Amino acid sequence: MNKLAGRWLVLVVLIALVLTACQPAAVQPDATETEVVADEAQPETQAPGGSEKKLIAIITPPNDNPFFKTEGDVAVETAQALGYETLLMIHNDDPNRQSELIDQAIAAGAVAIVIDNAGADATIAPVQKALDAGIPTVLIDREMNAQEIAIGQFIANNYQGAVMGAEEFARLMGEEGEYVELVGMETDNAALIRSQGYHDVLDQYPNIKMVAQETANWSQTEAFEKMETIIQSNPNIKGVIAGNDTMAVGAQAALEAAGMTDVIIVGFDGSPDAAELIKKGKMAATVLEPMVNYTIMGVEAVDAYLRTGSTGYDEEKILVDCLLITPENVEKLDNFRLSE
Repeated sequence: MNKLAGRWLVLVVLIALVLTACQPAAVQPDATETEVVADEAQPETQAPGGSEKKLIAIITPPNDNPFFKTEGDVAVETAQALGYETLLMIHNDDPNRQSELIDQAIAAGAVAIVIDNAGADATIAPVQKALDAGIPTVLIDREMNAQEIAIGQFIANNYQGAVMGAEEFARLMGEEGEYVELVGMETDNAALIRSQGYHDVLDQYPNIKMVAQETANWSQTEAFEKMETIIQSNPNIKGVIAGNDTMAVGAQAALEAAGMTDVIIVGFDGSPDAAELIKKGKMAATVLEPMVNYTIMGVEAVDAYLRTGSTGYDEEKILVDCLLITPENVEKLDNFRLSE
């Protein structure tokens, strides 16, 4: 390389260095700014008290029944309003499936379980399993045959409601005539308690005679089929009293199909289907089970327990009174809620 070429090379390098020094520096990520953004987003993923959002598992019977569908919706809405994530699962009244779902809730890291159970006896072991895993459980709607395993059992006062429904049924029957009783699932204490309440009233009337008693497992289809069979040998039925509205609706359909449209029908639950039949004069009455109330109470009790170590109730089993729905107040009934 000659001297002239060498001088030009040095000059080019110097110019390049000067130009580089004059360029603005590249903007680098600001670690402090990133942390601030994360902090601003954090409240959206927090539960009450400022801790990370926690999961409540909610387990219910089949939601093709509007009662249980509403129950699940209310539980989810209440838990989310309190700041929890929710996992809604359906056990389909299968105790084995229920046990599997409780295992899933434990594995998912749920901080609590709210359950409408699949059997008063079959529920004891899986709830004990959750307790052993440090997960508190609240029962709603259906109780279980054990205490001091769940932190609370929030249920309808089924006996009070059944007595009230039976008294109205006896009045509408004119204290005489043949009737049919449709009973719910035999593994559910509510079915047995409601039946007992009915009989503690109706058995006092010597001229009111039960000509058939069938278990229809809370099912509209089963109630329809059972009622079809009963009608064939009991053409003089004056009334039907059912352990829930789903069975009452099934019985009403079977009676209507047989041309027996003047039979007095009383149900239990306060369902939208029953409300419509009462408005049309096809059902006489139903007993409103306060499902919305005790579901909210149960979820709020879970929240209180997680925050304070206490549900706020002195007793584990909380009974909530039922209300009678007749043509006089049925217009105030909306999706298992009675407006003032």
